[in-house]
Amino acid sequence: MQPCPAPFNLSAYVLARAADAPDKIALSILGPARAERWSYGKLERAVRAVGAGLQEAGLREGDRLLLRLGNTVSFPLAYLGAIAVGIVPIPASAQLTTAELDAMIGTVAPTAQVAAPGVALPSAQLLTLTEDTLTRWAKRPAPLADYALGDPERLAYILFTSGTSSGQPRAVAHAHRAIWARQMMFDDWYGLGPDDRLLHAGALNWSFTLGTGLLDPWTVGATALVPAEGTAIEALPLLLARHDATLFAAAPGVLRRLLKDASALSLPKLRHTLTAGEHLHATLRESWEAATGRGLYEAFGMTECSTFLSARPGAPAALRPQTGRQMRVTEDGTIAVHRDEPGLMLGYLDHGKPSLPLTDDWYLTSDRATQNADGTITYLGRSGDLLNAGGYRISPLELEAALCACTGVSEAAVTELASPSGARYLAACYTGTGDPEALALNTQIAARLAPYKHPRRYLRVDTLPRGANGKLLRRALPALFEES
Repeated sequence: MQPCPAPFNLSAYVLARAADAPDKIALSILGPARAERWSYGKLERAVRAVGAGLQEAGLREGDRLLLRLGNTVSFPLAYLGAIAVGIVPIPASAQLTTAELDAMIGTVAPTAQVAAPGVALPSAQLLTLTEDTLTRWAKRPAPLADYALGDPERLAYILFTSGTSSGQPRAVAHAHRAIWARQMMFDDWYGLGPDDRLLHAGALNWSFTLGTGLLDPWTVGATALVPAEGTAIEALPLLLARHDATLFAAAPGVLRRLLKDASALSLPKLRHTLTAGEHLHATLRESWEAATGRGLYEAFGMTECSTFLSARPGAPAALRPQTGRQMRVTEDGTIAVHRDEPGLMLGYLDHGKPSLPLTDDWYLTSDRATQNADGTITYLGRSGDLLNAGGYRISPLELEAALCACTGVSEAAVTELASPSGARYLAACYTGTGDPEALALNTQIAARLAPYKHPRRYLRVDTLPRGANGKLLRRALPALFEES
């Protein structure tokens, strides 16, 4: 891939299609009865109008803007409008409480915030802009801000990690050139083109939704379909069919929910489905492909580098490094990303400035994998999630895949517990239709896994603990056994 051009602006790059296809629909917000449609020309003008409004409100290049917005058009207008004029947006889930925000924003030091009605705000005294103000700016025909072009290495936006492994979200700083690197996904994961209509089921503040659901479709001139705020997961099949979605993107947890009530889904225009955010078990892939008659393609990534391992449409269902990605699996099984990888973050914010931890020019992730002889990657989980039973190091993903293949089990999550003697042993939570003895889980697992991988305890639960973005909260599993 060619290096990112300079000077550069992320928003100008994403909205460049407005020049040659101003009347094409870029965005549809899908309500229960009607859709709110935005053409490329209207969207680009509104983004620049919001950028001008932020400048009028006193924000300057380099200032930081906290986004407290839901799944409405206000989110991309604020996000791209800020970046257009060099202001740094900080998306944060609309579900966060004041206490959670207070614990997070100290490292990012926002100057101002834009907020939807009713969402919690941090305790800090910030310049607060309302969603109504944003809407009023967007409707103005003038003034329109000019794009602030500059070094593609400069700070563009800040995202928070989910905090599922550490328990505390970390602030991740990304450069303008991060959007340029996403081209490597277009063929090696999405199969994305200008005629596609892509519906993403996630919240817009999540990096998976923001990139896959909005920015990448707009970069190629496709149409982004966004379910309106408050849309139930169960309504997604109807929206996919009614609005002729050709691509569907969702976390595995969403796909599982959809399959609970339907063994077959009629999605006539769908070409395939994309999934990321947590590990995809083979049983879920098989069930989804049987229900839709279409392929399901997984990708692995992280807030720090987006998705860089993926399965490709038309190829076997296995993770491979996307063409051009600068990554490797180290001898001890750590996934590592080279400092020259264009999608890699500038660093974690430390005392207000990005700091990138490197070991011999490599950013060492907390994720473990093996690289196979054919170049495919087998993901083993986060290093802190690997289990130790009887001296053996075990990937929880292997055990969970085996459990999900058992009759009567819908979802599974494995942890380790301590016996009164201090010895560690494996324990499994699952959702399903019966108790362990009725399902003969010991017998079913014995046919699939070596004895040292067998859980000693099973616990049936109504739901597995998950965060706001649907990721499994593995650290919460031991408490379920204590409460049982």
